[in-house]
Amino acid sequence: MEELFVETNVESLEGNKAKVTVTIDAADVDGRITKTYKDFARKYNFPGFRRGKAPRPVIDNALGAEAVRATVTDELLNSAWAAAVDAEGLSPVSGPAMEETELVEAGKPYVFSFTIDLRPEVELSSYDAVEIELPFAEATEAEIDDQVSAMAEHYTTFEDASAATKLKPENYADLAIKATDAEGNDIAAITSESRLYGPGTGMLSEAFDAEIMGMKKGQTKEFTLEVPADETAVLLADQAGKPVNFEVTCTVVKKKAAPEVTDEWAKETMGFESVADMRERIAESLNMQKGAMMPRIKENAIMTKLLERIDAEVPEAMVAEAETSLLQDFFGQLQQAGMTFDAYLGSQGITADQFKADLKAQSADHVKEQLALEAWARHAGMEITDEEISAEFAKTGVEDPAALEKEWREAGRLHLIRTGLLRTKAIEDLMENAKVTEKDFAAETAAEKKAAKKPAKKKAAKKADDAEEAAE
Repeated sequence: MEELFVETNVESLEGNKAKVTVTIDAADVDGRITKTYKDFARKYNFPGFRRGKAPRPVIDNALGAEAVRATVTDELLNSAWAAAVDAEGLSPVSGPAMEETELVEAGKPYVFSFTIDLRPEVELSSYDAVEIELPFAEATEAEIDDQVSAMAEHYTTFEDASAATKLKPENYADLAIKATDAEGNDIAAITSESRLYGPGTGMLSEAFDAEIMGMKKGQTKEFTLEVPADETAVLLADQAGKPVNFEVTCTVVKKKAAPEVTDEWAKETMGFESVADMRERIAESLNMQKGAMMPRIKENAIMTKLLERIDAEVPEAMVAEAETSLLQDFFGQLQQAGMTFDAYLGSQGITADQFKADLKAQSADHVKEQLALEAWARHAGMEITDEEISAEFAKTGVEDPAALEKEWREAGRLHLIRTGLLRTKAIEDLMENAKVTEKDFAAETAAEKKAAKKPAKKKAAKKADDAEEAAE
């Protein structure tokens, strides 16, 4: 209610705080007092007087000499602080801490002060246009190759290798696994009479993989692993920091057999006319996906680079607020998916503590992103007009957007809309002016894999031979 006060004074304090002093004109105070007396006269029944006609002395005598003044004081404090914050363009993190105040007096201006925590104003190390690398807007041959390989991989079969075949990193094996803890108790989550296992899949650790390298059909091996405290392997995470005893029997070594991508396979298995037709359709699909996803990919790339330019500690209160918001969204999505929290943890192969740590880190990054965008907007001199704020409320589709805007203003929440719009302007500016280099990431990855393939094969073969010699 901007008309209530004639002056505000803002004093910056340490720790992203500000002291705001508000002065309300005596005429406004008197107007409120008069209105409140009339409201009380209509609201209450005073003997000897018709409703709405009781004079002030009667009201004071019945309700207390300070009842009206106390009511007016509360109303002014609750409404004027929000108006003051809005008028000064402040962005508070929480509500005001009011200093001790006196009750209003007729014929006198009313002065009160409050302290408020503000969003910190950080600075970026650079405000130059962001330089990013993005995938090509159109599907590349390497990307199409990846999709074809993935489709063929779906139809991969596992064929039994000869009895003399040693288990290597590129193979799979049917294993009978018995796992026990330090007291000899069976660990049901790991123990299995028959488990198709592939080294490097993340189900068990690299240490486990090293132990079984070189095993042949019918061979049994016993060993103990000291599971690290930070173990992330799906089946071993619950045993972190503990020893696990294994008895592993290799039932058979299996080799992956991927189908040959031919015109016949493309037609009979995948339903395309030919390999060329399949690749053309894949390209069309990739182009549609890229068209839909590229703006988001570009924005994420920009924000990653922008975060490198901010070196500031974010207030714990803001991180906690972001964490609460993200958690509410997360559980809402879980509920829609019909999934329990335990089921989600199991699907991701993480513990509840790991989830909490990830959520906290994500919340901190979210706050840093907001502050970085606000810094960019501030440096560029961006502002939000009253018309833009009103337009934002109009977008909500409510029956009376003006009433909703008034409600937000009086509640001291309008700054949320303003800072949100500033961040939107900032990201639009960053997107428009970013220096983009297109890159074929799929081709680069394929080249790296090819370059590393030969040395890796030699190393894996030597490890398998060493493991076999040790077993013998």
